[in-house]
Amino acid sequence: MTDDAYLFLLDDASAPLGVPPAAVGELACMETPAVRAWLDAHEAAPTSPHLRLLPPEETAAIPEGAERLPVPLSDEELSRVRHQRAPESLARLEDELLAYRETANGRDDLITRALAAGVPPHRIVELTGVDPATVSAAADG
Repeated sequence: MTDDAYLFLLDDASAPLGVPPAAVGELACMETPAVRAWLDAHEAAPTSPHLRLLPPEETAAIPEGAERLPVPLSDEELSRVRHQRAPESLARLEDELLAYRETANGRDDLITRALAAGVPPHRIVELTGVDPATVSAAADG
């Protein structure tokens, strides 16, 4: 697994793989000379429906032979990419997990629901800021 996210080009713009960078909002990497040169070399616009982005843990899904470029993302940018990738029901749970930072009320129930819905433990820790041991205990319990 790489620590970089990847920009890549899909032949079929209707394929449900990755996130169009424009859907994530502003990304600092899109303004770098490397990304601009790569886009120019492939005659692709930053808003092209063929241009996609995947977080580091999902880059193995990029089709073999697809044009790709590793791009560094800030923690906040990476969080937005992951949130955009989540199905709607998981995205709602992630919103609740983010809101949890403001209150501890119902923590165990929220963590249990998130685990049951398939939110990975590392993502729960990232969103809530709770101790990883707390999430592990909920997963084991």
